[in-house]
Amino acid sequence: MSLFWRIFALNAVVLGTATALLLWAPVTVSVPVLLTEAIILVGGLAVMLVANAALLRFGLAPLDRLTKLMATVDLLRPGQRLPASGGGEVAEVIRTFNAMLERLEQERATSSARALLAQEAERRRIAQELHDEVGQSMTATLLGLKRAADHAPAPLREELHEVQEITRESLDEVRRLVRRLRPGVLDDLGLVSALTSLTEDFAAHTGLQVTRRFDSELPALAPETELVLYRVAQESLTNAARHADAERLTVALRHTDDSVVLEVTDDGCGIGAPREGAGIRGMRERALLIGATLDITSAPRAGTRVKLTAPLPGKQS
Repeated sequence: MSLFWRIFALNAVVLGTATALLLWAPVTVSVPVLLTEAIILVGGLAVMLVANAALLRFGLAPLDRLTKLMATVDLLRPGQRLPASGGGEVAEVIRTFNAMLERLEQERATSSARALLAQEAERRRIAQELHDEVGQSMTATLLGLKRAADHAPAPLREELHEVQEITRESLDEVRRLVRRLRPGVLDDLGLVSALTSLTEDFAAHTGLQVTRRFDSELPALAPETELVLYRVAQESLTNAARHADAERLTVALRHTDDSVVLEVTDDGCGIGAPREGAGIRGMRERALLIGATLDITSAPRAGTRVKLTAPLPGKQS
């Protein structure tokens, strides 16, 4: 039944019922209208309007649910669908909307994958240039300063040593940036070693206490899965240092029969509802890249937990 005939039928039922009551009920209308007759007529009108509103709300409820979903749908949270049973225009609209969401989610996942892969390639290029060009130039500068300091008079030697120390600190910072841009240890030694190095470096620079809980003998993972797990852990630690006001963090990596689970928790102030900033949305896009699910739970004064569940090879649904 089309939407037009649905609304027509609902109104016809209400009006027909009202007409039947007027025909069969022992009610008359005097001239002028008596108070009791006016009360009966107004009460009947009220009942008719309430019944009509209730029936219309029931008939148009699927459109109301569709409107709410259209206003709140997020392509970074795939799988949001409305049930569409039966025929008619409303069910067809819902099925069409669900199909459109399916296409948009696939296109978003494809475009995000291209963008993230291009981003990683650019990071590798920048890291390589920093290592080869800037790093080598600063190393040569350090050697030159050392030779100059060895042959300089005492007053100038102290100044050269100070410049040498500043240059060494800058070189260490460049090397740290290179590790953040391109986690070479991830390629060379694997995910566990990369996360260990990441957390140690994070604890050293922030002064926060980081506890690691890694399962032994993790299953083999695809390189892109390891990279996503590493980047999500990296972003979670950065968010905790910037916003959580935490003292202790825990980074856990465990596996089940069909997935690998990464959890980063802190004891910070938490947030009532996770704010979808660029960092969180970036993590959701990375999760979509490998078919993983990202769950962020937080509450005021209860800390925040970031949980990424990545399917094992051959287990994607």
